[in-house]
Amino acid sequence: MDKKTTVRNNWTKEEIEEIYHQPLLELIYKASTVHREWHDPSEVQISTLLSIKTGGCPEDCSYCGQAARYHTNIKVQALLPTETVIAHAQKAKDSGSSRFCMAAAWREVRNNRDFDRVIDMVKGVNELGLEVCCTLGMLTEEQAIRLQEAGLYAYNHNLDTSEQYYEEIISTRTFDNRINTINNVRKAGITVCSGGIIGLGETHRDRISMLLTLATMPKHPESVPINALARVAGTPLEDNEKVDTWEMVRMIATARIVMPSSMVRLSAGRIEMNETEQAWCFMAGANSIFTGERETLLVTPNPGVSEDMQMLEKLGLKPMRLKENTYC
Repeated sequence: MDKKTTVRNNWTKEEIEEIYHQPLLELIYKASTVHREWHDPSEVQISTLLSIKTGGCPEDCSYCGQAARYHTNIKVQALLPTETVIAHAQKAKDSGSSRFCMAAAWREVRNNRDFDRVIDMVKGVNELGLEVCCTLGMLTEEQAIRLQEAGLYAYNHNLDTSEQYYEEIISTRTFDNRINTINNVRKAGITVCSGGIIGLGETHRDRISMLLTLATMPKHPESVPINALARVAGTPLEDNEKVDTWEMVRMIATARIVMPSSMVRLSAGRIEMNETEQAWCFMAGANSIFTGERETLLVTPNPGVSEDMQMLEKLGLKPMRLKENTYC
């Protein structure tokens, strides 16, 4: 496939602002063109996300129902047994997923028996032939190396929002903490999955600034999730307005243009989108979704596997097959 768009790491904020603020249909057209240069537009990667340890997190992320300090209806769940996780991974693979992500509501990884169990989970899922992803909080370089040696393919650590707005959303860790973890993941040779959330009360400039941080990294994240705020009762952001679909489309399209080789993941918020709205996201350059047998994305509602497969068939899309020795 001829690649006409150059991958750049020297974007300026003014350049991204100009892209972001284009008339919407022109922006979608340009993003769709870039998408076709770098990716098969008929394929969508199906990823499954499983919460392997739920709730009780000491962080104060304003959007998160798993924070211990907020009074939500989310039930705390200890780390799942390894065999249970492997069974979920096998079922995900059988349902068409090529990536399996394991999430633990931890502030940071600690070198203890729970981490040893996660290492065993990574090994087991890797043996199934799936791309293995984890999101476990902050990570040292040594811990990242252990995960890489166990077969971890990707590590998710979202920026969430811009550096300027970050303190309005989280006070228990810094923006630099997030960047440090991403750097540790890179040093260990693991691919990076990092994006953010819109609908937190941020401005358009904050969204552009977040994309600028990602697009000017020495190497772009291989995966860039774009999430719409899932409003969880009991959290400080429960009364925020629903994110407009066209705002999601605009973010996805801009991310696609400035990070053309990355997978752009249509993540949280799909439950509030109909098929037409999701189709616009695919047209704008999204080429991955999260699905799951439990019809949840961690602890918030999400479309189920059968519903997603019916939608993809209707749109003429197909699940992406796992490609060995490639970084998607």
